[in-house]
Amino acid sequence: MVALHWNYEELPWDQLDHSKVDPDLVPLIKAAALVEFNADDYTAYLCNVFHDDPAFQEVAKGWAVEEVQHGRALGKWAELVDPTFNFDKAVERFRAGYRVPIDLNASVRGSRTGEMIARCMVETGTSSYYAAIGDSADEPVLKLICKNIAADELRHFKLFYTYTKKYLELEQLNKFQRLKVALSRIGESEDDELAYAYFAANAPEGETYVHKTYNQAYMRRAYSRYQPRHVDRAVAMVFKACGLKPHTRFYSVAARGAWWLIESRAKRLAKVA
Repeated sequence: MVALHWNYEELPWDQLDHSKVDPDLVPLIKAAALVEFNADDYTAYLCNVFHDDPAFQEVAKGWAVEEVQHGRALGKWAELVDPTFNFDKAVERFRAGYRVPIDLNASVRGSRTGEMIARCMVETGTSSYYAAIGDSADEPVLKLICKNIAADELRHFKLFYTYTKKYLELEQLNKFQRLKVALSRIGESEDDELAYAYFAANAPEGETYVHKTYNQAYMRRAYSRYQPRHVDRAVAMVFKACGLKPHTRFYSVAARGAWWLIESRAKRLAKVA
């Protein structure tokens, strides 16, 4: 039994302030709820890849329990602020159109170290994302949920980083190989998972899924929430996972470049919208 650091059922739901809900945030929260709730599929995949590492399998299963709770908390908040939203039906719609391939017995990253680095990238992204969402929100219950999730994701990063070091000793990936995996996983943030989650959570019944349309709708809202400090922290976590030193000139250039990309993308998508 996993000991959760917080319980979504015990959140102060009676303090939810509808007057402080940002309508432009609601579609993002609905989509995020579906992605978080889908963690069990990833766990099945990870347990296949690390079939001979029972200690890590237990870590992965505990991670999934917390991720699923994230989905339930976000889904409940979305249902409360938008009574037309049905979380369970949205989950069914999402899973009907998007599935994680779980019947693999080797990492799609080419190595177990690469798999751990990819997981570190996911936790880096989610920790910074929920910090950005929470900082941009005024509604108190959502701020608390995002604070709790961001803290969980940071702990998850540390867990996966611990196993990154374990497998690095066995497989000896150099810094370039590690950075290549990291950048590859970051680039996948615009694949079908987030776009389809946005579609499944927000599109009217009968609507046809078009990746570009829903990817842009998601990214336009998401990118606008970031501030430089969120990006700085994310870049520092990427550097750590890749064995690079943070707070160096290279780090400063990377952080400024990452912020420029996010800010310029947000402006361009706003113009398109």
